[in-house]
Amino acid sequence: MGIYLNPGNEGFRSALNSQIYVDKTQMLAYTNSVLDSEQRYLCVSRPRRFGKSMALKMLAAYYSRGCDSADLFRGFKIEQNETFREHLNQ
Repeated sequence: MGIYLNPGNEGFRSALNSQIYVDKTQMLAYTNSVLDSEQRYLCVSRPRRFGKSMALKMLAAYYSRGCDSADLFRGFKIEQNETFREHLNQ
């Protein structure tokens, strides 16, 4: 059985070690912008083999309270966003 609450950042860490990783952290900036609104219910839908699992691992690593993920996001586009520190691991 998987861990559903605060799954940690190991899945995203292994995705970062992949040779084919593409920075999609701007999705976190959009997610942060709609958190306290009526649009807060998001559906991550993409065609088969287009990174749905990777996107969910990134979201879990960013919002999970069970670990500190600041080092994982260092150097990516989301780090320059003003909401980065506010929502990290919250």
